[in-house]
Amino acid sequence: MGRGRKQKGGFTARSTLTAVGMLLACCPCVFALDPALDVSQYAHTAWKIREGFSKGMIFSIAQTPDGYLWLGTEFGLLRFDGVRAVPWQPPAGQQLPSNDIIKLIAARDGTLWIGTFEGLASWKDGRLTQYPELAGRDIEALLEDRAGTVWAGGFSFTPPGRLCAIQRGSAKCYGDDGALGNGVLGTYEDSKGNLWLGVRTGLWRWKPGPPKFYPLAGEPYGIQGLGEGDDGALLIGMRGRVARFAGGKSEGSYPYPGPARQSLALELLRDRDGGLWVGTLGRGLVHVHQGRTDAFAQSDSLSGDTVTALFQDREGNIWVATTNGLDRFRDFGAATFSVNQGLSNFPGGSVLAAKDGSVWLDATGGLSRWDNGQITTYHERTSQVAAKKPGAVGRVQEISVSGFPKQGLLSLFQDDRGRIWVAANS
Repeated sequence: MGRGRKQKGGFTARSTLTAVGMLLACCPCVFALDPALDVSQYAHTAWKIREGFSKGMIFSIAQTPDGYLWLGTEFGLLRFDGVRAVPWQPPAGQQLPSNDIIKLIAARDGTLWIGTFEGLASWKDGRLTQYPELAGRDIEALLEDRAGTVWAGGFSFTPPGRLCAIQRGSAKCYGDDGALGNGVLGTYEDSKGNLWLGVRTGLWRWKPGPPKFYPLAGEPYGIQGLGEGDDGALLIGMRGRVARFAGGKSEGSYPYPGPARQSLALELLRDRDGGLWVGTLGRGLVHVHQGRTDAFAQSDSLSGDTVTALFQDREGNIWVATTNGLDRFRDFGAATFSVNQGLSNFPGGSVLAAKDGSVWLDATGGLSRWDNGQITTYHERTSQVAAKKPGAVGRVQEISVSGFPKQGLLSLFQDDRGRIWVAANS
C-alpha cells in the first residue's frame, strides 16, 4: 500500500555532461554484474535529496530507448543522464493527471507510461495521453506483457480497485466486482506467460485461463515484490524472507540476514546474472546470490534504509531509490575482499597465489584460503575467532589445527608438489 509516502487519508509504508552521461545515454552495450560478489564489493555511488539531487522522494525508475533514465518523484518527473537530473515538463496545453509520480515503465515501442497519484498517462512522439478509465486512482502497478499489452493497476482507499489492460489505445478494465479489493500493488509476468498480481490479502494468477486467487495472510502492506527463481517458481518478497510459491502455497526460501530479519519487503528485482535484490522497509537492501545472502544499509553508505524502487538498466547497473536519494551499483575493475566476506580480521603481510587459482593470506585470526568466493580459515584449536559478518554466512569454513602458530605469519610458499609452507614466529 505505498512506499513510505503520504497518501489520501493518511501515511502508509511505501556539459559537464562528460563521458559518464554520454555512456548512459548512448552506449548500446550490455554489461554484467559479477554474481559472486556481495553488494559491498560493487562500485557504489549515491545521490542524495539533502544535497539537492531532487526535490522529493523517488518512487520509480525507467529507461527509454535513448538511454536516459526517468525518475518518478513526489514532485514531478526527472530525466537523468548519469550526471544531472533535469525536471521534465509536458508541452503547452498538455498535462499529467498529477505531478506525484508513483510508477513508470518504458514499453518496447518507446512509449513512457506514467502512473501518478491521480491516474495514468503515456508519452510518445511529443504527445501526452491520459486514460479516463483510471482517472483519480493511485497507479501502484504497471507492466507490459510479452504480447505488448500494458497492465495498469489502480489503487483506491475505498474499494473497488481496478486493473486495466491497454492495447492499441483501448482499455479493458476489471475489478469493479470487488475481487481485487483496494487494488493491485505488484505485477509480474513469469517465463511461462503467467501474469501474477499482488494485492493486500494475497496473490492472483490472472492469466492465462480463469483468474485464481491464493490468500496469503500476515503481510500488512500486501504483496508488492514478485520475481522468479532459477527453477521457474514464483518468488514473493515477504516479512523476513523471500518465499517460493509452488502448489498454491508459499514456503521459506531465502531468509534475510542480521538486522533485516524481521523487515518487510517492498521491492523485488531479479538481475540478469541471477542475483536477487530485495528492497525493505527500514532495513535497506538484501542481496541473494549463489546461495548466499548479504545486506547493505544506510550504515554501509546506502542513501536511506527504506527502498522505494529497484531497477537494472541495459548497461547492467543496479539502481536503488530510497526515501533519501538514489544509489547505483556496478562492477569494479577489481573486487575488494574484507571481513565482510569472511576474512579473519585484517590481512597481514603475506599473500600467496597458488597454482590452482586460490589465494592464501595471513590474517590475525589465522591463515585464510580464498577460492572462487569461498573462504577457508585455519587457526589454532584454542584461538578465539571473531564472529562472522552477515555477508560471510554460508561462504566461510573454519578448520581448527592443533599446534597452528598463534602469532603472525612471516611468509607463505608453495613447493613443486603443491604443498603450502608457512613460516611463523612461534
